[in-house]
Amino acid sequence: MPANTTAPSGSSAAKKTGRKKGRRARLFVIVLVLALVAGVGYGAYWSVDTVRASYPQTTGSIELKGLSGDVEVRRDSYGIPQIYADTDSDLFRAQGFVQAQDRFWEMDVRRHMTSGRLSEMFGSGQVDTDAFLRTLGWRKVAQEEYDTVLDESTKKNLQAYTEGVNAYLDGKDGKDLSVEYAALGLTNDYKPAKWDPVDSVAWLKAMAWDLRGNMQDEIDRSLMTSRLSETQIKELYPDYPFEKNRPIVDQGAVSPVTGTFDPEAEPSDSIGAETPQGATEGLNTQLSALSDTLDEIPALLGPNGNGIGSNSWVVSGKYTATGNALLANDPHLAPQLPSLWYQMGLHCRQVSATCQYDTAGYTFSGMPGVIIGHNQDIAWGFTNLGADVTDLFLEKVSDDGYRYDGKTEPFVTREETIKVAGGKDRKIIIRETNNGPLVSDRSAELEKVGRKAPVTESAPDRGDGYAVALKWTALDPGKSMDAVFELNRAKDFKTFRKAASHFEVPSQNLIYADTDGNIGYQAPGKIPVRLKGDGTTPSPGWSSKYGWEEEPIPFDELPYEYNPERGYIVTANQAVIGDDYTHMLTKDWGYGTRSQRINDLIQKKIDDGEMISTDDMQTMQMDSQSTIAAKLVPMLKNISVSDKSVRETQKLLEGWDFVQDSDSAAAAYFNGVWRHILLLAFGNKLPKEMRAKGDCIYVEPADSTGPVDEQDKLVRECGQRAPDAAQPDGGDRWSQVVLNILDDQDNEWWKAPAVGREEAIDSRDELFARAMEDARWELTAKLGKDITTWSWGRLHRLTLRNQTLGTDGPDILQRALNRGPWDLGGGEAAVNATGWNAAGGYGVIWVPSMRMVVNVGDWDKSRWINLTGASGHAFSAHYTDQTDKWVEGELLDWSFGEDAVKQSTTDTLTLRKP
Repeated sequence: MPANTTAPSGSSAAKKTGRKKGRRARLFVIVLVLALVAGVGYGAYWSVDTVRASYPQTTGSIELKGLSGDVEVRRDSYGIPQIYADTDSDLFRAQGFVQAQDRFWEMDVRRHMTSGRLSEMFGSGQVDTDAFLRTLGWRKVAQEEYDTVLDESTKKNLQAYTEGVNAYLDGKDGKDLSVEYAALGLTNDYKPAKWDPVDSVAWLKAMAWDLRGNMQDEIDRSLMTSRLSETQIKELYPDYPFEKNRPIVDQGAVSPVTGTFDPEAEPSDSIGAETPQGATEGLNTQLSALSDTLDEIPALLGPNGNGIGSNSWVVSGKYTATGNALLANDPHLAPQLPSLWYQMGLHCRQVSATCQYDTAGYTFSGMPGVIIGHNQDIAWGFTNLGADVTDLFLEKVSDDGYRYDGKTEPFVTREETIKVAGGKDRKIIIRETNNGPLVSDRSAELEKVGRKAPVTESAPDRGDGYAVALKWTALDPGKSMDAVFELNRAKDFKTFRKAASHFEVPSQNLIYADTDGNIGYQAPGKIPVRLKGDGTTPSPGWSSKYGWEEEPIPFDELPYEYNPERGYIVTANQAVIGDDYTHMLTKDWGYGTRSQRINDLIQKKIDDGEMISTDDMQTMQMDSQSTIAAKLVPMLKNISVSDKSVRETQKLLEGWDFVQDSDSAAAAYFNGVWRHILLLAFGNKLPKEMRAKGDCIYVEPADSTGPVDEQDKLVRECGQRAPDAAQPDGGDRWSQVVLNILDDQDNEWWKAPAVGREEAIDSRDELFARAMEDARWELTAKLGKDITTWSWGRLHRLTLRNQTLGTDGPDILQRALNRGPWDLGGGEAAVNATGWNAAGGYGVIWVPSMRMVVNVGDWDKSRWINLTGASGHAFSAHYTDQTDKWVEGELLDWSFGEDAVKQSTTDTLTLRKP
């Protein structure tokens, strides 16, 4: 029986295409065959059978080497598998086999990325990326974890998973695995190698890199010094607004008696982290090369910290219509095709000492276990904690080594060989200091990075410049892989916290609920304690006064909550705890716009005496209200404008409820105005290294010592950063910047010089009027003169791109492999967090990568959705079969119990013991 779908209250039903999935899949197959023949076929003949050869077998039976008994794989109408086995080894062996069936191309690309071996698949264009990844040493650290740190039971599960993947690969050519291999084979003789357990472990390093904290802010603060004063930079990085946006944990402290975190303890004085001396202002603009390099590395993963967030919250049963806890989660990541997540159930037919798992949720292809989900006793969710776990260090280097406390210390070096498809091998030398690898070695520009960085008199001679080292907690072996299995087996809050204590990187907010009615939260992670400084700017690597203490913040001192009196817990990348907490977790929190909106929605239900339902949780996930619009629109409506066309669009804001629906003309216009407010007030004053490519303006020279009145003394500067990473990005940090100066009509940020025919701007209202005019003409160019046809969704579009050939392959192949566009509602700082970059445009660059609402204890009434579908095969019926429903805010019924799974099963495959 097909799985049911449920739309949130107030949501329109998904539009029907009128075409059956099978017919659509056949058409896609034909398109691909034509694309391959015409675009990259070089005269080769491609048949439909070639495309279909990699489709997985989902019915009947297959012998699987190594099994101790038969395993059943039951798939529903969306291709989501539920696996039933009698031992742990059989369960994870089958998981490896099934994930390889659906997603091996994705798995293979991921492991090549994490090991710095993309050039083996895609040629010389990936050498620089590989060199940088080899320098970071993800694969090397993962190997150390596997060899020396991970629990034996974890390694057995990894080995079983590996055997399942390799059983699927056995005897298959590339074209038998996915159509991408068939296309790649036209230009490359690449053959997939066997899977290795360390391939799975290394993927956690990639996720840690994606969620590494404030490195980009550290770089940006440094770049800003070429244009802005220390005071101005501080204004662009305001303090967290604790007075209006609640942190996750609003009470408790590290007890002076026990030395552990106590939710009932009173906080002490603020820690008052000291800003480092000697590198407090920027590196020179060559640091932008490091920024560019960092932006390139996770192109297969998503954006680099900017915008990455998530929502999760849990409500106690005393406030729910079900009487059980309800838990919601939607992690925000870059849109990918296939989705980062793979839905799956892992069931022991009888839970025992030899078969310990009965869990379901969202997995990573290429890694055993469930990352986010529930078992029969507890449910859990993740959001990015945002802890500052990276620091950049300036290093004084020579051929002999690096300077440290007045002495020259030798580098730790290693040589790596990068194999290049269709080209010669490349050899690189990786140098490391006591502060980590020299990331500046990977760029010719960065060889002299730090040439203009202000330093104290005690700093070593600058010479040809300083190098840059990266210190990062994920470059030390850890036990995060152990934590995955421990979470899957956890029975209560005690075992949940024990699992969390091993979840070292990436540092995540973990929320919890159990069948006994308890709810909780834990902040885990390997978070450094700095000897000096606050991690907001690069530090001097030549002094032992800086760096990190040997041990990170003890887990027992990290904040947690258990059954808080308010009856709910919200995490959405806001501050974890007040600024009087003993330790510094970061100086760069999200600013709490989304989290406070969720808090307000829940609290209003409680205050009104309404019990919160599963539908309510789902509706909250789709909330698209713009908080900044609620503040600015009353002002914008009162701005005096002379242009008739601008007055026409100004009227769109009258009566608008600040909800950013996809069909809203008012949302389109407001977001256009917001974009231009940011560009006029801030963007045009930032250095070119931070502005979007193609954004060219006339500015004073960077070394100007005074105002320039004549235009012929201005210089034309064009932005250098990718549009989806440029500043000001329009996130809630920028909302807070604007709110801090909103009542100051004559603040310097509102002023701009006259350029060309544009008159000077001298006040807030003048800038708002100019922004309204600029938005009117930009949207006219994009959407047409008739404002009755305008809609936010026409500007704010999502296109799903195949993560390799769909981004860098021939155009005709990209058109065949990619899907979309879809018109979306939501916005950058809305709960329905469909992110866009105000500096670069309106297109969607990050999204809720999945959504789930878990009905704790009554598991079969839970709901879930993925961004795309279960399959990574481009023309499978399950490639993007969940996307239309995801767009409309619908969720699928989530079967967990055996009877419910049987009822929803459409295909059953038996994996048999040989």
